Amino acid sequence: MRGRATLSAALICSFTHKCSYCNERLGSRRFTITKEVRVNDKIRSRQVRVIDADGNQLGVLAVDQAIELARAQGQDLVEVAPQADPPVCRILDYGKYKYQQSKRSQAAKRKQRVIQVKEVKFRPKTDEHDYLFKVEHVRRFLRDGNKAKVTIMFRGREMAHTDIGRKILDRVIVDISDTGQVENPPRLEGRNMSMILGPKGTS
Repeated sequence: MRGRATLSAALICSFTHKCSYCNERLGSRRFTITKEVRVNDKIRSRQVRVIDADGNQLGVLAVDQAIELARAQGQDLVEVAPQADPPVCRILDYGKYKYQQSKRSQAAKRKQRVIQVKEVKFRPKTDEHDYLFKVEHVRRFLRDGNKAKVTIMFRGREMAHTDIGRKILDRVIVDISDTGQVENPPRLEGRNMSMILGPKGTS
Protein backbone atom coordinates (compact mmCIF):
# COMPACT_ATOMS: atom_id res chain seq x y z
CA MET A 1 0.00 0.00 0.00
CA ARG A 2 2.85 2.35 0.83
CA GLY A 3 4.33 1.73 -2.60
CA ARG A 4 1.07 2.72 -4.25
CA ALA A 5 1.00 5.90 -2.25
CA THR A 6 4.49 6.78 -3.42
CA LEU A 7 3.48 6.23 -7.04
CA SER A 8 0.41 8.38 -6.59
CA ALA A 9 2.52 11.19 -5.19
CA ALA A 10 4.23 11.50 -8.55
CA LEU A 11 0.95 12.02 -10.33
CA ILE A 12 1.37 15.73 -9.74
CA CYS A 13 4.43 16.00 -11.96
CA SER A 14 2.45 16.39 -15.15
CA PHE A 15 3.57 19.70 -16.63
CA THR A 16 7.15 20.74 -17.43
CA HIS A 17 8.79 20.22 -14.05
CA LYS A 18 9.25 17.64 -11.30
CA CYS A 19 8.99 18.33 -7.60
CA SER A 20 11.63 17.30 -5.07
CA TYR A 21 9.14 15.08 -3.24
CA CYS A 22 8.64 12.96 -6.35
CA ASN A 23 12.29 13.05 -7.40
CA GLU A 24 13.40 11.61 -4.06
CA ARG A 25 11.08 8.61 -4.44
CA LEU A 26 10.69 7.99 -8.16
CA GLY A 27 13.64 9.54 -9.94
CA SER A 28 12.81 10.65 -13.47
CA ARG A 29 9.52 8.73 -13.91
CA ARG A 30 6.46 10.84 -14.57
CA PHE A 31 2.77 10.16 -14.15
CA THR A 32 -0.55 11.91 -14.70
CA ILE A 33 -3.48 12.55 -12.42
CA THR A 34 -5.97 9.71 -12.33
CA LYS A 35 -9.61 10.20 -13.35
CA GLU A 36 -11.04 10.00 -9.83
CA VAL A 37 -9.42 12.59 -7.58
CA ARG A 38 -10.59 14.75 -4.72
CA VAL A 39 -10.37 18.50 -5.24
CA ASN A 40 -10.73 21.33 -2.69
CA ASP A 41 -13.68 20.74 -0.32
CA LYS A 42 -13.97 17.09 -1.36
CA ILE A 43 -10.65 16.29 0.34
CA ARG A 44 -11.52 14.37 3.54
CA SER A 45 -8.30 14.43 5.52
CA ARG A 46 -7.84 17.12 8.18
CA GLN A 47 -4.17 17.54 7.37
CA VAL A 48 -2.33 17.23 4.07
CA ARG A 49 1.21 17.51 2.78
CA VAL A 50 1.18 20.39 0.30
CA ILE A 51 3.29 20.95 -2.81
CA ASP A 52 2.89 24.28 -4.59
CA ALA A 53 2.55 24.97 -8.33
CA ASP A 54 6.34 25.21 -8.72
CA GLY A 55 6.98 21.82 -7.11
CA ASN A 56 8.13 23.18 -3.74
CA GLN A 57 7.08 21.44 -0.54
CA LEU A 58 5.11 23.64 1.83
CA GLY A 59 4.97 21.02 4.57
CA VAL A 60 1.96 19.59 6.40
CA LEU A 61 -0.96 22.01 6.65
CA ALA A 62 -4.55 21.87 7.83
CA VAL A 63 -6.69 21.10 4.80
CA ASP A 64 -8.73 24.32 5.25
CA GLN A 65 -5.54 26.36 5.31
CA ALA A 66 -4.21 24.56 2.21
CA ILE A 67 -7.46 25.15 0.30
CA GLU A 68 -7.43 28.83 1.28
CA LEU A 69 -3.82 29.10 0.10
CA ALA A 70 -4.67 27.52 -3.25
CA ARG A 71 -7.70 29.76 -3.78
CA ALA A 72 -5.68 32.84 -2.92
CA GLN A 73 -3.54 31.95 -5.94
CA GLY A 74 -6.60 31.38 -8.11
CA GLN A 75 -5.92 27.65 -8.23
CA ASP A 76 -7.13 24.36 -6.74
CA LEU A 77 -5.94 21.94 -4.11
CA VAL A 78 -5.79 18.50 -5.71
CA GLU A 79 -5.29 15.30 -3.70
CA VAL A 80 -2.74 13.22 -5.61
CA ALA A 81 -1.65 10.63 -3.05
CA PRO A 82 -4.67 9.74 -0.89
CA GLN A 83 -2.96 6.66 0.59
CA ALA A 84 0.02 8.60 1.94
CA ASP A 85 0.12 9.64 5.61
CA PRO A 86 -0.79 12.45 5.50
CA PRO A 87 -2.25 12.57 1.98
CA VAL A 88 -0.23 14.55 -0.55
CA CYS A 89 -1.93 17.46 -2.32
CA ARG A 90 -0.79 19.69 -5.14
CA ILE A 91 -1.75 23.29 -5.85
CA LEU A 92 -2.63 23.68 -9.53
CA ASP A 93 -5.31 24.87 -11.94
CA TYR A 94 -7.28 21.64 -12.14
CA GLY A 95 -9.66 22.87 -14.85
CA LYS A 96 -6.76 23.88 -17.07
CA TYR A 97 -5.01 20.59 -16.36
CA LYS A 98 -8.04 18.52 -17.38
CA TYR A 99 -8.43 20.57 -20.56
CA GLN A 100 -4.78 20.01 -21.50
CA GLN A 101 -5.06 16.29 -20.77
CA SER A 102 -8.18 16.06 -22.94
CA LYS A 103 -6.40 17.77 -25.84
CA ARG A 104 -3.39 15.45 -25.47
CA SER A 105 -5.68 12.41 -25.36
CA GLN A 106 -7.50 13.48 -28.52
CA ALA A 107 -4.21 14.12 -30.33
CA ALA A 108 -2.91 10.72 -29.27
CA LYS A 109 -6.05 9.00 -30.56
CA ARG A 110 -5.70 10.71 -33.91
CA LYS A 111 -2.11 9.53 -34.20
CA GLN A 112 -3.08 5.99 -33.19
CA ARG A 113 -5.78 5.68 -35.86
CA VAL A 114 -5.28 2.50 -37.85
CA ILE A 115 -5.24 3.13 -41.59
CA GLN A 116 -6.49 0.17 -43.60
CA VAL A 117 -5.51 -0.74 -47.14
CA LYS A 118 -8.50 -2.05 -49.07
CA GLU A 119 -8.09 -3.71 -52.44
CA VAL A 120 -10.32 -3.20 -55.46
CA LYS A 121 -9.76 -5.51 -58.41
CA PHE A 122 -10.40 -4.86 -62.10
CA ARG A 123 -10.05 -6.97 -65.22
CA PRO A 124 -8.84 -5.64 -68.59
CA LYS A 125 -12.37 -6.27 -69.93
CA THR A 126 -14.23 -4.67 -67.01
CA ASP A 127 -17.38 -3.08 -68.46
CA GLU A 128 -18.31 0.58 -67.87
CA HIS A 129 -21.00 -0.05 -65.24
CA ASP A 130 -18.71 -2.32 -63.20
CA TYR A 131 -15.88 0.19 -63.57
CA LEU A 132 -17.92 3.08 -62.20
CA PHE A 133 -19.22 0.94 -59.35
CA LYS A 134 -15.71 -0.05 -58.29
CA VAL A 135 -14.30 3.46 -58.64
CA GLU A 136 -16.99 4.67 -56.26
CA HIS A 137 -15.78 2.07 -53.74
CA VAL A 138 -12.26 3.45 -54.08
CA ARG A 139 -13.52 6.99 -53.55
CA ARG A 140 -15.40 5.94 -50.41
CA PHE A 141 -12.32 4.23 -48.96
CA LEU A 142 -10.29 7.38 -49.52
CA ARG A 143 -12.94 9.67 -48.02
CA ASP A 144 -12.90 7.49 -44.90
CA GLY A 145 -9.18 8.11 -44.53
CA ASN A 146 -8.08 4.67 -45.71
CA LYS A 147 -5.82 3.65 -48.58
CA ALA A 148 -6.84 1.72 -51.66
CA LYS A 149 -4.88 -0.86 -53.60
CA VAL A 150 -6.17 -0.94 -57.16
CA THR A 151 -5.26 -4.10 -59.04
CA ILE A 152 -5.66 -5.17 -62.65
CA MET A 153 -5.70 -8.99 -62.97
CA PHE A 154 -4.47 -10.47 -66.24
CA ARG A 155 -5.21 -13.99 -67.45
CA GLY A 156 -3.63 -16.02 -70.23
CA ARG A 157 -3.16 -14.01 -73.41
CA GLU A 158 -4.18 -10.80 -71.64
CA MET A 159 -0.56 -10.57 -70.47
CA ALA A 160 0.31 -9.49 -74.01
CA HIS A 161 -1.84 -6.38 -73.56
CA THR A 162 -0.79 -4.96 -70.20
CA ASP A 163 -1.10 -1.51 -71.74
CA ILE A 164 -4.88 -1.89 -71.48
CA GLY A 165 -4.56 -2.43 -67.73
CA ARG A 166 -2.31 0.60 -67.44
CA LYS A 167 -4.90 2.75 -69.21
CA ILE A 168 -7.53 1.62 -66.70
CA LEU A 169 -5.28 2.56 -63.77
CA ASP A 170 -4.53 5.95 -65.36
CA ARG A 171 -8.26 6.55 -65.69
CA VAL A 172 -8.82 5.63 -62.05
CA ILE A 173 -6.15 8.16 -61.03
CA VAL A 174 -7.99 10.91 -62.90
CA ASP A 175 -11.43 9.88 -61.62
CA ILE A 176 -10.41 9.92 -57.92
CA SER A 177 -8.16 12.98 -58.16
CA ASP A 178 -10.53 15.10 -56.07
CA THR A 179 -10.34 12.71 -53.09
CA GLY A 180 -7.07 10.80 -53.49
CA GLN A 181 -3.59 10.69 -54.90
CA VAL A 182 -1.03 8.11 -55.99
CA GLU A 183 1.28 6.87 -53.23
CA ASN A 184 2.81 3.93 -55.11
CA PRO A 185 2.62 4.17 -58.93
CA PRO A 186 1.38 1.28 -61.11
CA ARG A 187 3.68 -1.70 -61.06
CA LEU A 188 3.47 -5.07 -62.78
CA GLU A 189 4.06 -8.06 -60.49
CA GLY A 190 3.47 -11.45 -62.04
CA ARG A 191 -0.01 -11.42 -63.56
CA ASN A 192 -1.18 -8.38 -61.60
CA MET A 193 -0.60 -4.67 -62.09
CA SER A 194 -1.24 -2.67 -58.92
CA MET A 195 -0.95 0.80 -57.45
CA ILE A 196 -1.61 2.29 -53.99
CA LEU A 197 -3.83 5.35 -53.58
CA GLY A 198 -4.02 7.44 -50.43
CA PRO A 199 -6.32 10.23 -49.21
CA LYS A 200 -5.53 13.56 -50.79
CA GLY A 201 -3.06 15.75 -48.91
CA THR A 202 -1.55 12.98 -46.73
CA SER A 203 1.84 12.71 -48.39
